[in-house]
Formats: sequence, structure tokens, C-alpha cells
Amino acid sequence: MSTPELRAQIIEAHQSRYATKSFDPKKKIAEEDWETIIESARLSPSSFGYEPWKFLLLNNQEIKDDLKGIAAGAVNSLNGASHFVIALARKNVTIESDHVKHIVEDVLGAEFAIDSPRSQYFDNFQKNNQQLTDERKLYDWASKQTYIAMANMMTTAALLGIDSCPIEGFNKANVEKYLSEKGLVDLNEFGVSYMLGLGYRNEPITPKKRQSLDEILEVID
Repeated sequence: MSTPELRAQIIEAHQSRYATKSFDPKKKIAEEDWETIIESARLSPSSFGYEPWKFLLLNNQEIKDDLKGIAAGAVNSLNGASHFVIALARKNVTIESDHVKHIVEDVLGAEFAIDSPRSQYFDNFQKNNQQLTDERKLYDWASKQTYIAMANMMTTAALLGIDSCPIEGFNKANVEKYLSEKGLVDLNEFGVSYMLGLGYRNEPITPKKRQSLDEILEVID
């Protein structure tokens, strides 16, 4: 059962979460805290439980330096964040994909068949309910799910007193080309969804300005 103290702690974490522009490069995230953060991503929900994601933890300084020229929005994080993550979204997740077969058999422990009720339900969901009828729509569907994992990582970090910065400020095509040439991403399987810096700020935060609750919530009785 929740308590006033727990509810206050949760709201405080969201109030303190800030898209950090400047990280202290001398402060590093403890390994056990990082493991908690990435575990929150692993445990995140995904459509049908098919987990259309992969996360790259970038420690290589040469690659970090190279990315600065094609990911302007990531420079501050690349310069100072303790941990730098590149999130990948899986392409072409359908009942015909090897990934779905792997998840059903190896993760969920079920029998896979194209003509099974589960597969046909998923196929109908994609083609008819969501109109995921081409590669771009399928990729966008998968990419949206990776943002659930990012939100969980950022919230978990905030609860641990760790700062973060979500990043979309990069040339997607150039970043993907670079990572592919480095042998880090198979572009037939994945695309870059976003980047995420994690660490400790060395700047003051500004108070959050948001719409009021009655502007964004409509109760339908």
C-alpha cells in the first residue's frame, strides 16, 4: 500500500528530473545503480511482449569523439555523462520474423507456428488494427516502444538521485551509417531510436513549467 512518504518521493523524483545540459565528468554512476537502471529497461512492457529493442552502452572514447560531429544534441552528454546509451529499435517485427519466433519459443516458452491463434491475432493486430503495412510503419511502432524503456530508465535514475538527458538531436542517417561501418549495428535489423546520457549534473535546474492538470486531463463519467 502506498504511503504519503512514498507518494512524495515519487513526485520529488519527477520534479528533480531535468534534461541535463552539463554533466560532471568526475562523477561516475555506481555499478549497482547502473544495473538497476538498465534492469528497469529490460523489464519494460512491450506490445505482445516482443521486446523490439537493443541498448548500446558506449564506453569507447574514440567512438564518442566521432559521434560529436554527427550528433550535436549529444555533445554535452558525450563530454561529461557517466553512461551514454544508444537505443536501437528492431525493424520488421512480424509473425514472419526470426525475432518473434525467438521470443515466443526461447523467452515465453511457447510453441511457435505461423498459423497459431497467437500469431494470427498478432498479424491481425498489426495489419488491420494498427495498419502497420510497410517497413517504416513497423519501425515507428517499434521505436515508440523503446521510449517506454527510456522513460523507465530516466525515472529510475531520478529515484536514485541520478540525472539524465534524452537525446534526439542527431543526424539519424549519418549516425546509423557510422555505427554500421563500425560493425555495431546491422541496419537490416535495427535503426537508431534515441540516445540517453546518464550521470550527475554540474548545473542548477530550473523549476518545471507545465500545463495545469485540468488542461490535460478530461474525466469521462
